[in-house]
Amino acid sequence: MAADRGTYRVGRSLAASSRPVGFVVVALSYIVAGLAAWAVVATVRGPHPLLLTFYADLVATLVVFAASVVVANASVYDPYWSVAPAVIVIAWVLWSAGGDLGEVTGRQAAVLVLVLAWSIRLTANWAASWRGLSHEDWRYVQLREQRPARLPWWLINLTGIQLMPTLVVFAGLLAVWPAVTVTGRPWGLLDFAAVAVTAAAVVIETVADRQLHRFAGDPANRGRIIDRGLWRYSRHPNYLGEITFWWGMWLFGVAAAPGWWWTVVGPIVMVLLFAFVSVPMMDRRSLARRPAYAQHMRRVPALLPRPRGNGG
Repeated sequence: MAADRGTYRVGRSLAASSRPVGFVVVALSYIVAGLAAWAVVATVRGPHPLLLTFYADLVATLVVFAASVVVANASVYDPYWSVAPAVIVIAWVLWSAGGDLGEVTGRQAAVLVLVLAWSIRLTANWAASWRGLSHEDWRYVQLREQRPARLPWWLINLTGIQLMPTLVVFAGLLAVWPAVTVTGRPWGLLDFAAVAVTAAAVVIETVADRQLHRFAGDPANRGRIIDRGLWRYSRHPNYLGEITFWWGMWLFGVAAAPGWWWTVVGPIVMVLLFAFVSVPMMDRRSLARRPAYAQHMRRVPALLPRPRGNGG
């Protein structure tokens, strides 16, 4: 499959480069993407700041896509899911506070801290598992191998791997806009609920990933199915944590501006993405590699835990 990774000579040569070189390539790509997004914000006049952010987000995504084509590795986009929201939320908070950190409200600070905690953790998790430009996510390899012959790979890469997640994440961020820019409502019970839900989501993701890494790193578990810790109650607790995080963001938005309730479309889209795309893909792969996984699927729910009997 290496020859099919891309048509660019630089992509084929970089695939054999060291892991640090891969991180440098990704970092430079994101710096250029950030500068391109900043150029959009600095030069385009007229649109609502939320719409302007959307334009900048799309431009940054296109830059990352271009980098992924040049180096022949769609996984260059992977950290964008967690990096872009942090940058966007920081920009929104600073814009709302007029650049004065002393004007940041309690709700803005809570959202910012939780988003940064989520972003840093998720990005670090990606960095720990990414082996460099020689490593491309198995899902992308599968998409490339199984795509219809008439569909060019670059189009699937652009739309399915890069633009689609950018749109999904921006839908999730819609509720964050009122949470960090509408400052007229005082802190209330819904804010406490939002903090609890979002913090719990970050903890769930952190614990689930640590348990998975520890399990996978033990040679004695080779070929076995993880069914301990959080994974005993959910087949994909890391996905459950991710979905919960975006519901927490929505609660913050409604707490700040109840009229923005319609931004519930964000967490709903997240549920649909994970329930009908991510979970089925992971389950099919596990079934193909471990026949006993079928029994595991009957015993353990995909996302939400359910009450278990005494023998469960």
